[in-house]
Amino acid sequence: MKITQVRARVFEWKGKTVPPQAHFCSNAMDQLWDRGDSMGTFRFHGWTVVEVETDEGVVGIGNVALAPRIAKAIIDQYLTPLVLNQDPFDYEYLWQRMYRSTLAWGRKGVAMAAISAIDIALWDIMGKATGRPVFKLLGGRTKEKIPCYASKLYRTDLDEMQREAQRYMDQGFKAVKMRFGYGPKDGPVGMRKNLDSVAAVREVIGDDVDLMLECYMGWNLEYAKRMLPKLEKFEPRWLEEPVIADDIDGYAELNRLTNIPISGGEHEFTSYGFRQLLDKGAVSVIQYDTNRVGGITAAHKINALAEAYSVPVIPHAGQMHNYHLTMSTLASPMSEYFPVHDVEVGNELFYYIFEGDPEPVNGFIDLDEHLPGLGLTLSDKYLDQFNIIE
Repeated sequence: MKITQVRARVFEWKGKTVPPQAHFCSNAMDQLWDRGDSMGTFRFHGWTVVEVETDEGVVGIGNVALAPRIAKAIIDQYLTPLVLNQDPFDYEYLWQRMYRSTLAWGRKGVAMAAISAIDIALWDIMGKATGRPVFKLLGGRTKEKIPCYASKLYRTDLDEMQREAQRYMDQGFKAVKMRFGYGPKDGPVGMRKNLDSVAAVREVIGDDVDLMLECYMGWNLEYAKRMLPKLEKFEPRWLEEPVIADDIDGYAELNRLTNIPISGGEHEFTSYGFRQLLDKGAVSVIQYDTNRVGGITAAHKINALAEAYSVPVIPHAGQMHNYHLTMSTLASPMSEYFPVHDVEVGNELFYYIFEGDPEPVNGFIDLDEHLPGLGLTLSDKYLDQFNIIE
């Protein structure tokens, strides 16, 4: 079997979106003086879809959500020539070839996300060619079903947040994640509003449901050190990305300071990056995203590394490329799940572009033993809502 074509297309959403709201979610731009929507640069309203075709008619599907037009250019100009006419089962060789050929300007960020898309497609090909789901190629079913947590609860009106939290309880979820809306520049008043929102959600879900707290890099070390003692009474399962991803020493200091587990890794890349986090004791929960971190090949290695350190892996965003890894390793106890709704931040676009993602039942998802590859197909339901760049 040989790779004969790599097709990268950008799907840019032009349909209905939820308008930006003030203090919707703290983020890395919050500390910088700016006008307008501080979340603007963190909204992903475009997606790159990669189809890798073979001479035997098997087509693998990969995807990347970071900087989609740039990712497409990297795939078209730099990565496709490296994989054409190669055997897709040589996934390790092809990963190393893409990684080492782009070292001078790649290594992390959108270049690694572009590599991830092709790598995911290769695993989809291998699954389809062997008639096995990807998780079977990675080690098989390590859990009957995958527990998942409902991940939304952006900072809105407190009554609205409570109603949303109650919906997740009614649907059977035993874990939810909420976002903070305020950070250092909002002072003590914003700090109080953050605490009030946590109290409001905890009031609804009770003490027997896990509550995760998301900062999305919107705090700094000093602010986080002030907030952590105030948050301990709510017994959160973790505090996510309290500082920017490059402040590894800041993560490590916070992780030593508190009994609240510090999580991160959504913006880290390859096993080399995660070895640094683990060696420094910077995170108590790893949250890579397979379509950023280096694909399934890289994520599988990170899972093994995390297992040796006894640090759980709970990938960012759910979605099929992450579910297969979660199912196949004891390092991953659960998955994130973004509820399907109108396009807001952009993670929702996965459901508008692809079909096949399982829906949770009573807070669990399952993968089909008999569905080969990733189990995804491209949807034609919303094509008229996208600007598609070939």
